[in-house]
Amino acid sequence: MAKMTGGQVIVRTLMGHGIDTVFGLPGVQLDNLFDALYEAKGRIRTIHTRHEQGAAYMALGYAQSSGRVGTCLAVPGPGVLNMGAALATAAGSNVPVLCLTGQIPSYQIGLGLGIAHEIRDQPQALGGIVKWVGRAGAPAEVPGVLREGFRQMLGGRHQPVAFEMAPDLMGRAAEVELLAAEPDYPEPGLSEGALASAARLLGGAEKPAIFVGSGVFGAEAELRRVAELLEAPVIMSRTGRGALSDRHHLAQGIIEGQLLWGATDVALVVGTRFLSPALAWGREKEVKVVRIDIDPEQAAKPRPADVCLVARARTGLRLLAERLEGQNRARPSRKAEMAAVKGEVQGRLARLQPQHGFATVIRDEVPDDGFLATDVTQLGTFIQHGVPIYEPRTLITPGFQATLGYAFPAGLGAKVANPERKVAVIIGDGGFMFTVQELSTAVKHGIEVVTIVFRDDAFGNVKRIQKESYGGRNIAVELANPDFVRLAESFGMLGLRARTPAELRRALREGFAARGPALIEVPVGELPDIWKLIQRPPSQGVVGGPAGRAG
Repeated sequence: MAKMTGGQVIVRTLMGHGIDTVFGLPGVQLDNLFDALYEAKGRIRTIHTRHEQGAAYMALGYAQSSGRVGTCLAVPGPGVLNMGAALATAAGSNVPVLCLTGQIPSYQIGLGLGIAHEIRDQPQALGGIVKWVGRAGAPAEVPGVLREGFRQMLGGRHQPVAFEMAPDLMGRAAEVELLAAEPDYPEPGLSEGALASAARLLGGAEKPAIFVGSGVFGAEAELRRVAELLEAPVIMSRTGRGALSDRHHLAQGIIEGQLLWGATDVALVVGTRFLSPALAWGREKEVKVVRIDIDPEQAAKPRPADVCLVARARTGLRLLAERLEGQNRARPSRKAEMAAVKGEVQGRLARLQPQHGFATVIRDEVPDDGFLATDVTQLGTFIQHGVPIYEPRTLITPGFQATLGYAFPAGLGAKVANPERKVAVIIGDGGFMFTVQELSTAVKHGIEVVTIVFRDDAFGNVKRIQKESYGGRNIAVELANPDFVRLAESFGMLGLRARTPAELRRALREGFAARGPALIEVPVGELPDIWKLIQRPPSQGVVGGPAGRAG
């Protein structure tokens, strides 16, 4: 037992759970918490940003790139609502992000008096985004509430959670007993019958395939073992790329997966939503499906599997491999087939210029263990599908939320989590202006990220849709931009411009060699459409059915 303020208890509990960095902004309801962070400066780093959205995206990039919990902090009401897009992205991408926020004074909550930063029901508002919301009503409650938050965040499917505390309680001192972090979280028991059925289906398959998403990270060795036992291609979603190095002959992406789907008889689906194959590729009644997922509700979507193993990827794959070794049919090598499929897709992608040329240079200049943080932009989409990825977690995307502006602050968070590794951000001019103010954060904290802004002076994806589907009736898509090179220089960082792939190569080398962050502006015109190569469920909806290609 020790006498501490509520703010001090929060900080010491965070440190006890391994938190070493907090991204956030101070404000009146957080004064006591930030004072406690000041006391802990040598043990926990506080990175202040220029907008709450940026703080939450940085926490997200920190977590995505490292597998550790990312932590963000904002005042209640407008501050925490500004974090909403990033928290929704974390939820959609199954990433453990801890959102800390304040409240109005405890004796005024729920009265609707119009106190600064008051909203009608903050826990309910956050509860529509994150998995769990907790509130501490006294300093002594903080350790237990936060420990439950970590359990909710990490104990099953990784998801963001939120914690709030009123400012008067953060400043109140009391005798408090700190609680140790839980060393591990129990897994559900696996049914022997389900394991036997899964092994029987996969072991007897002629041409099995494995589909994985970000839920497979941490089980890379087990994944490779099962893939090699089955001689099965590993078809990685954008969020799961790098789970098997693209240097392995069985490593394939989603576009390659479309070509392999027609011959697949059994699909092993691990840690992914499996939406495109299940809803847009056809053959749903012909392909047997085995699911491994820690979340039983997600494992039943979009359609129930033939066999479902509710387990973490590492456990499920390990136990499956043990049973496969006793009942797995012999299969010929598929190395030539896999090379042919990769070659076919690369040939199609190579015709998309200048994306292919720019993406090739970026892949060449970013080391195997470097990070590519990609936004919702045409070059970002090309890179997500069109360049090899060699290590897990090194391709960072906003997932299905498709949140514009994500990549720049997420890339900053990735660099903070991995200071010894290179980070390149790929973003369009439209998305970049959502979070451009974080140039200040990069300079202030010396976060050495190279940001490539592809400038077409438009919301290019929407402009194409308006051209192709609405007869070129362009509205609300043309942009007035600054000179991004001069803008970067005005913040005190290196600004460069590259118009060709060769110029981009030189600029990347200069940017990575510089001390501090760097920005490269790349002017481009209208770009060819990569989405014509990708079959996926429609975002706009179609008449007469759930499947089709989105516009």
